[in-house]
Amino acid sequence: MDAPKQPVCRLRGDFCQVWLMQVTMLRFLVRVGRLSVPGRSAAAALLVCLLAGHVALADTIYYRKGADGVMYFTDMPSSTEYKVYRIFGMRVTADRAKIDRLVHEAGTRYKLDEHLVHAMIQTESAYDSSAVSSAGARGLMQIMPETGKDLGLDKPFDPAGNIDAGVRYLKSLLDRFKSLPLALAAYNAGPGAVDKHGGIPPFAETRTYVGKVMELYAKLKPKQ
Repeated sequence: MDAPKQPVCRLRGDFCQVWLMQVTMLRFLVRVGRLSVPGRSAAAALLVCLLAGHVALADTIYYRKGADGVMYFTDMPSSTEYKVYRIFGMRVTADRAKIDRLVHEAGTRYKLDEHLVHAMIQTESAYDSSAVSSAGARGLMQIMPETGKDLGLDKPFDPAGNIDAGVRYLKSLLDRFKSLPLALAAYNAGPGAVDKHGGIPPFAETRTYVGKVMELYAKLKPKQ
């Protein structure tokens, strides 16, 4: 089998082809032995950048996979092909008691069951207010930048703003589709996808997402 292509790291103008010493590579692969080859390459690139002290200067690291199979990392994306890999220095600490209070307030404000909101937060981000998906969704309720702009969400990593926007968005989807599974599918895949397919889109990710939220919601809400 051919050796994985070496990743390239470009931070703050420093362009470097990452070549790992054999010993360093072996020690690192022991730590990430369960990752796929592409995952190892990506993790290795960031490890080298961290050791070099470059990442401390960057707020956000972006990545893309080139046509040649090489993984490229940068804090200065030159095209829309780059996706967010990691945001540094943006974690907003919020204890569970605070999140519970914010969820209760938003649920009351928009007349949604707070147990449903908790099921979504657990599924979306596992209560990590600094979470960023590979697609760029951010915060506790994993709101995409375009959606956040429409909702007036200026600080996606602020728990209060993120929860308010997420619950408000879900409420609008429920009002539109009159069905919780369809509203959840629209939250995940976009309302356009639900309209196009006349129901839950045939996307594995969306179907899994709807199933997980519905199952967790059933476990969280009080038994009648």
